[in-house]
Amino acid sequence: MPSPISTAHAQDSEDGQNVEIIDAADIEDVMNEAPVTAIGDGSDAPSGIDLLSLFRRGGWFMAPIGLMSMLVVTLAVERTLSLRTSKVMPHALMEELSDLAASQDHFPPSTAWEVCHEHRSPAARVVMSMLMRTGQPLGEIERTGTETIQREADRYAAPVRWLTLAAAATPLMGLLGTVWGMIVAFHESSTLTADRSRSEQLSEGIYTALVTTLAGLVVAIPAAILAQYLENRITKLFHRIEELAFGIAPGLARFAGRSKLDNEGQLRPIEASPPPLSPSAPPKETQHANGVSATPPPVASPS
Repeated sequence: MPSPISTAHAQDSEDGQNVEIIDAADIEDVMNEAPVTAIGDGSDAPSGIDLLSLFRRGGWFMAPIGLMSMLVVTLAVERTLSLRTSKVMPHALMEELSDLAASQDHFPPSTAWEVCHEHRSPAARVVMSMLMRTGQPLGEIERTGTETIQREADRYAAPVRWLTLAAAATPLMGLLGTVWGMIVAFHESSTLTADRSRSEQLSEGIYTALVTTLAGLVVAIPAAILAQYLENRITKLFHRIEELAFGIAPGLARFAGRSKLDNEGQLRPIEASPPPLSPSAPPKETQHANGVSATPPPVASPS
């Protein structure tokens, strides 16, 4: 039996108008078609986040944070290169001095001086300062070595303190930018125009404000890690130098009061000081201009 909707056209008996009857096959084709999603021109699609856009969002508070990041990178590279073992305590220097200090009864200060001159480094400067105290007591030599080690360590640790400062100050810079951004956001939300909503204004302001906090933490966290690493490396290197220095010091004790090292690294005997005058020695005669010698009058003893 044919379906009523299979007829292509039917005539309305009442008004005499032709009514188009939809075929069943057409309805099935429409139902099988995949729905087309209207995506527009893509202008409303969320855009990705990149560093340049974040930097622009942060405003002028990003400038000091950027300078701090450049400082952290520069100091990290420079200190890492300066604190290499070959720069602070060359292997050849440590090996030769260790061989010389192996026999403390025959330690040659002149040879050690020449070795230090060949391998200029913080370790060599520490040993040379102790060699210059040859002829003095062992306690004085060790005290000189300790003071020199402390000065050299402070000189190498001074730039690392800038990393510690960056790790402490950069989050505060980011926090300052966040507080200022929040103030601006709430101020602008109180004077809204008719075409903008309060939630839209606040979301943009908070987004801008939090960028500075993110930037400050991105700089501060690596700076704190690098500062701690470099400080530990300095301590480790100069601890090894201290062990070498105190291993050499006993070899210089046998020269106490006998010989000293001159500026050219040569051992010289210590000149004996003139003996003090005895109380019973006769008074020294004075010579007058006329050639007549006179002795000072005796001092009368109290009665």
